[in-house]
Amino acid sequence: MKFGSSQSVTREEDQRFLTGQGRYVDDIAPEGALHCYLLRSPVAHAEIAELDVSEARDVPGVHLVVTAADLAAAGLANSIHFTVIDTEDGGKAAAPRRPILAEGRVRFVGEPVVFIVAETMVAARNAAELVVLDFDELEPKLDVAIGGPEIHPEAPGNLCYSWGAGNKEAADKALTDAAHVVKVTVEDNRIMCASMEPRAIYAEMQGERLHVCENGQGVWTKKAEISAWLGVDPEIVHVTTPDVGGAFGMKTMRYPEHFLLSFAARELRQPVRWMADRTESMLSDNGGRDLTCTAELAFDANYKLTGYRLHTVSNVGAYVSGFAQIIQSRLFSHVFPGVYDVQAAYMNNKAVFTNTTQVDAYRGAGRPEAIYVLERAMDHAARVLGVDPMELRRRAFIKPGQMPYRTAAGELYDSGDFARAMDRAAREADTAGFDARRAESAAKGKLRGQGLCYYIEAILGQPMETAKVELTGSGAKVYVGTQSAGQGHETVYKQLLRDRLGLALDQIEIVQGDSDQIARGGGTGGSRSVTVQGSAIYATSDLLLEGLLPFAEEVIGAEGARFDPEEAVFRAPGSNTVVGLMELAERAEAEGRADLLVAQKEIRNAGRSFPNGCHIAEVEIDPDTGLLTIERYTVTDDLGNLMNPMLVEGQIHGGIAQGAGQAMNERVVFDENGQLLTASFMDYGIPRAGDFPFFDFHSEPTETETNMLGMKGCGEAGTIGAMAAVANAVQDALWPVGVRVADMPFTPHRVWQMIEEAKGAIGTDQG
Repeated sequence: MKFGSSQSVTREEDQRFLTGQGRYVDDIAPEGALHCYLLRSPVAHAEIAELDVSEARDVPGVHLVVTAADLAAAGLANSIHFTVIDTEDGGKAAAPRRPILAEGRVRFVGEPVVFIVAETMVAARNAAELVVLDFDELEPKLDVAIGGPEIHPEAPGNLCYSWGAGNKEAADKALTDAAHVVKVTVEDNRIMCASMEPRAIYAEMQGERLHVCENGQGVWTKKAEISAWLGVDPEIVHVTTPDVGGAFGMKTMRYPEHFLLSFAARELRQPVRWMADRTESMLSDNGGRDLTCTAELAFDANYKLTGYRLHTVSNVGAYVSGFAQIIQSRLFSHVFPGVYDVQAAYMNNKAVFTNTTQVDAYRGAGRPEAIYVLERAMDHAARVLGVDPMELRRRAFIKPGQMPYRTAAGELYDSGDFARAMDRAAREADTAGFDARRAESAAKGKLRGQGLCYYIEAILGQPMETAKVELTGSGAKVYVGTQSAGQGHETVYKQLLRDRLGLALDQIEIVQGDSDQIARGGGTGGSRSVTVQGSAIYATSDLLLEGLLPFAEEVIGAEGARFDPEEAVFRAPGSNTVVGLMELAERAEAEGRADLLVAQKEIRNAGRSFPNGCHIAEVEIDPDTGLLTIERYTVTDDLGNLMNPMLVEGQIHGGIAQGAGQAMNERVVFDENGQLLTASFMDYGIPRAGDFPFFDFHSEPTETETNMLGMKGCGEAGTIGAMAAVANAVQDALWPVGVRVADMPFTPHRVWQMIEEAKGAIGTDQG
């Protein structure tokens, strides 16, 4: 163990959340702030024939009406920055400009066209009704395939990029030489983030400085991009983030609203506010997943995996969002060979533009997609080859003695005992008793299936982070560069400091989400927060204590002082005098040594950590209705050291709900004209508590040296394992009735259709 405590402390922040004292953007917007409204495109693909806002500007209470032409007149670029990747042939991916406000053409339903600021939302909506917006409609491109109606001239065939990783020649040869080859194509359906709190922003002038408050995942990128866009010194812009009600990757990026509210606040010299309603969120928030994957696995005569070739086609939407180009390419590639000892592996991802909302990071960001197709393929291979799914995986696993292991993707797995974790999961799930449970279900006329997923994930984001620890009269303040969105960061960070400084949790204050108080930070994403920020807190605490030791020796009157975190006191050999940490802080303050009370340090972790584990799901299906229920769910994870097991388990539970939710219910649907049919919770199937059984969670950790805490991260692990575990369980249940490839989501109607279509196929074969 690299730290002294591993305790299930209840979350400190829940006291204010559960008593209505949370401070969210819409709660704290300045009194009297003007309301903002965006007139969005009602069609998916069209040339703008006429745009006239003159009558809208005359509506009483309207303060500002902005079009793309108005941004140009103000000398502001009508574009949003995004990351562009290199392609497989050494070129650059297509990078058509993404406008803040539509200019000349609209490319998805919900694209912002006109920005309106008024004294009330009623006035803003009334003004929007008076905007003259005429279109010459164009044929929309909606399928996730190369070709179709052109969206951007910069992307012939609507191809955004073609990107590859691994060893193509070796993979091709392995498949040619294989004793057995198994091929399967699976779909990874598009989902919505659907965070509890929709996106929200307010902006105001504080003297000559611009203050932007938004519910995101880190303040520094927004500060940099807003200041660059406005053409002002970064110190002119102050970005803050209060409490956040869920983010899941979707709130990392820049959206048009960030720039438009910044412009309005400076232009009007009045505070402005905006918060999306639920349908607006569903139209304008970045979606997730949305790709089709074809996997080919090569096996030798003993059913050992010898090669893996993968081709995916993914949807980026109408424009490139902030990190969209790296999600299904670089991030996917980090774990595309999974936990298997296969060097002859290659993946290619082609991304296409469609006339739909942008697709970007969603909990796991590429790694769930990579594990989903691989684990579906492994399960499919087991059925086709007639090998037990666990045995097939066991033969392919990277062994503990091979660690550290350099994968075909170039990643270095530093630790893991995959067979041990899978065996523990099998015991806890009582896989030995499954046949009896299946027979019981059959006696009731039900189909029962069991599905396995062995996942691995790669911690993402910057490997460095800064922390500042400041002793105060009442305890300590810790300044962090990450941003909580409901995960429980405050509690874990307090535990870390308590472990090092011996202070009570209520003596510690966590300061986050303020670009004025925290010089820099990497924000939250990729399960990086505890492994990177936690290590920075730990290291900074040590630095603080090192600086205090000489002063403690002066006060005690003896050399060789050491700090005892259990009692929060300094002691020195040969002296009966002890001095408490807070007493020493008071002495330092009184003697003009306040410099000793603050420490700041940046750390860089030695490498990525790779959380991994085994999920086993059991489902039951009513063949007459297609109704699916998850009857049992077991997880055994290797997440390294657990600082707060209860919070870890909560993260796993939430992750399972999101992964299984995609498998069971969630699916974004557009009609043939590009209109969103799932634009409310009446039509989009968010899972409920009653959809899940008790989650049985266990830990089988192995040591990681990639960070000083020995932690591996847990924020996205549950989602990454859940998708394939549930899907494989459904496939197992449906295999006996002839369904050979079952694609998510497994809604009752879709499952019933699969069964009925399989019956027809069986009838045809027999006839």
